Amino acid sequence: MSHTTIGSFEELFRDKYRKLCYFAVQLIKDEDSAKDIVQEVFVTYWNTKDTLPEDMSANGFLYASVRNACLNWLRRQKLEHTYLNKQSLDPSEDAVALNSIIRSEVLGEIHKHISALPPNCQIVFRMGYLEGLKNPQIAEKLGISVNTVKTQKKRGLQLLKMRMNPDSFAIFLFFFLK
Repeated sequence: MSHTTIGSFEELFRDKYRKLCYFAVQLIKDEDSAKDIVQEVFVTYWNTKDTLPEDMSANGFLYASVRNACLNWLRRQKLEHTYLNKQSLDPSEDAVALNSIIRSEVLGEIHKHISALPPNCQIVFRMGYLEGLKNPQIAEKLGISVNTVKTQKKRGLQLLKMRMNPDSFAIFLFFFLK
């Protein structure tokens, strides 16, 4: 490629700048970024014009460079968009996450207090409230009467109510005593 003088570079810039900006806007749909890309391509052209192949025209270099820079810009935008979407949860996901955290905390407190119940009460309580077994099923599995099951469950609830944080106990009742 022949030496481009400052005068011929200015003519090239005046002749091609708007055309290249229009071309870039068609690709990326962002006028300000398109102008930045075209200006950077002209700077690159000026800095590398002496090392470009003889058979490469300034016009070909400029359009190819703008096209490639626009494609790179689009890739970056897509990556940034994907990254940001992964970073911010939508409100429904926030609510689900918050509910899961609350439920986990309450379950942790419940398990801690259930473990402190008297052994027989603890077994009946776990089977009835955590495993979801009905009173007759519990009675049959443990070889005790249904009334004993009811008594142990009632006793367990009273002990938990006395020992647990009132808010956690209310959440326990909501989730497990439906």
